[in-house]
Amino acid sequence: MREVPSWRQLAVAAAMFGGSGEALAQDRTDDNAITQAEDAFGFSVGREAIGIYGPGNARGFSPTAAGNVRIDGLYFDPAFGLQNILVDSTSIKVGISAQGYPFVAPSGIVDQRLRRPDDKAGGSVIGNIDSWGGGGLELDGSLPVSSTLGIRIGIAPGSTEFPNGTDNYNHGESLLLRWRPASNVEIMPFWSRFDDYDDEIGTFYVPAGNFLPPVDRPRHYDGPEWADIRFTGKNVGLLTSWNLGKNTLLRFGAFRSSLYFKHNFNQLMVDVQPDGTGERITIADPPTENRSLSGEVRLTHSIADGPRLHVVHLSIRKRDARREFGGSDIVSFGIGEVGEKITDPMPDFEFGELTKQRVRQMTFGIAYDGRWREVGEVSFSISKADFDKRTRIPDADTAIAKSYPWLYNATAALILSQDVSIYAGYARGLEESGVAPASAANRNEPLDTIITTQKDAGIKIDLTKDLKAIVGVFDLSRPYFGFDSENVFRHVGSIRSRGAEFSVSGKLTPTLNVLLGGVILRPKVTRNVDTQGEIGRKPFGLPTHVVNVNANWQTPVKGLQLDAGLTHRGKQPADVENIVFIDPRFTMNLGGRYSFNLARHTATFRAQVQNVFDNNDPGTQGPGIYGSGGSRLATGQLTIDF
Repeated sequence: MREVPSWRQLAVAAAMFGGSGEALAQDRTDDNAITQAEDAFGFSVGREAIGIYGPGNARGFSPTAAGNVRIDGLYFDPAFGLQNILVDSTSIKVGISAQGYPFVAPSGIVDQRLRRPDDKAGGSVIGNIDSWGGGGLELDGSLPVSSTLGIRIGIAPGSTEFPNGTDNYNHGESLLLRWRPASNVEIMPFWSRFDDYDDEIGTFYVPAGNFLPPVDRPRHYDGPEWADIRFTGKNVGLLTSWNLGKNTLLRFGAFRSSLYFKHNFNQLMVDVQPDGTGERITIADPPTENRSLSGEVRLTHSIADGPRLHVVHLSIRKRDARREFGGSDIVSFGIGEVGEKITDPMPDFEFGELTKQRVRQMTFGIAYDGRWREVGEVSFSISKADFDKRTRIPDADTAIAKSYPWLYNATAALILSQDVSIYAGYARGLEESGVAPASAANRNEPLDTIITTQKDAGIKIDLTKDLKAIVGVFDLSRPYFGFDSENVFRHVGSIRSRGAEFSVSGKLTPTLNVLLGGVILRPKVTRNVDTQGEIGRKPFGLPTHVVNVNANWQTPVKGLQLDAGLTHRGKQPADVENIVFIDPRFTMNLGGRYSFNLARHTATFRAQVQNVFDNNDPGTQGPGIYGSGGSRLATGQLTIDF
């Protein structure tokens, strides 16, 4: 009879290793975000993503832009995001899912789990096509070199057709090694690269007044054919863990991330009139490279005390990021109509000197997590940050910004019964704010680093042994950015975002999985007294609500599953003045998958129709900036494990 691990053993393993376990056999045919998600807040596996939140949006803010990305739980500052061929799954940690997570951040955590080499030699082949003309191939394989060394290789060439009629050719490669020179040591280096060719960016429309401008029809690109984007993104990293004793673990992660643009363009139509005419502008950028060195050293010690478990983390996090922007050249092609193709030849662009920025940050922290079986959990952390940002502007003195803030968080959860628990938390963090939008005078300039705070609380109920519900409330405060009277996108006020979120996840019946999630937002903007220009009380781009319903049904037909997804997004401000709004939007996706044997190998064919009702309303691309909408898309994907 197999021995079942005790609660204490499981808790120690979870606290020390972050939930990572031994690799199993190759199995990509079972990737299913609906059945594998633990809640409806945000989860992706393989090529499938689901939930009300994602890496670019959680509770109305971007965890990625805020600098809250982790690789296997360790700090990572991406200049370029990790590729799918390297990442097994991504989870958005908010509310109760962040309980016990050391050094929680106010805007949520994006936690990425890497694809480890499998125990047996094998691989997966994934081919995909879609109705817009895109397609691709992915090869993902594992090779055990010895009992202590394994290799995982990924290759993914393809082409993508986008909703606005642009397209690209791309290829990605990844390599990951897992070496266990001793039973208590794991060393895992990885490398990945992504190349994008012949890409374009669709036209952004800036109206001449306070109205929704006419935009180009879906699947049509009206920019010049020579305005091709070419970039390369790379990530190199090393993850190590060393079990120093029965209850002590040392973990180390070091990462280098870079994004190099050989050439980059933006297409704008400005002063767009209600009749669809406006000035057509192309913005060309000189070659730029953004790169970041980041990582974390963390020492974890656990003490088991009967039904109680005490875990202490000591952490040092560091980043050294270099960014380049500016020097752009702007060319006008005169007045034209929406959808009118630019056929002019490529001009001789004259670039200016780049603005160069360097950000260095060192953060020292200590965290405690205490768990009492069948009673509850309490955790807190405190960190001291040393932040230094230097911006070298052409023909100007170097701008220097320094700060040394204290950062802290505390969470608690109480088990009221076998099926009900409540939680609450508070966090204060130092976060990034993204970059200025394409139409700003300071386009692409990194925005100020800011202090953010968050309070949240909620309740978790196990409705059945296979179905759970979470309901929570939150209150976030942070600086707010918008356009000033000179069209500079900068700090213009503060935002307090209060809201409620909910999740119902699990099996409704033995054959029906459901994910029901939603967030209701009630944000409010307070403008700075020195800010000129009109600033509305509602922040740009935040809808009143988002509700997702997803279901996966295992039909009586062996191997056949059907799924459906419904999303309703509420009304949202389209500009900082709160004069123009985007109407509510409803979308539906329908799909299915069929698993079978193909030449004695496990295979799954996945088909899906996205945006079933062909909703192609224009979308926002920034405050007062609009883009063409999407259209119905049919996709097909075949996965074979061998």
